[in-house]
Amino acid sequence: QVQLVESGGGLVQPGGSLRLSCAASGSIFGINAMGWYRQAPGKERELVAAITSGGSTNYADSVKGRFTISRDNARNTVYLQMNSLKPEDTAVYYCNAEIGTSALAPLRDYWGQGTQVTVSS
Repeated sequence: QVQLVESGGGLVQPGGSLRLSCAASGSIFGINAMGWYRQAPGKERELVAAITSGGSTNYADSVKGRFTISRDNARNTVYLQMNSLKPEDTAVYYCNAEIGTSALAPLRDYWGQGTQVTVSS
């Protein structure tokens, strides 16, 4: 069984910073892309940032220049450094990873349980 465990969420003032971490564990043959999504109350879940196994990145326009996604392949971990946080960044943040559990099995998406990020004065 594969699990994604997230950490680093919390309450921060506008302009502050947080660093989210997500570690994958279990029966893992390989990991392709990893990413972070977020969902605010009453809104649809949206992609915040994604990173391929080779290190190519993609960001939502709303976070470009403020957030940085990175990964440590040796530790099966993806990070999201969030700077200059705004109240509109408030949401539950979810980790996502495309993981294969054997040499022949196709990749499938796995999700973390989510971590709350609240930006408020």
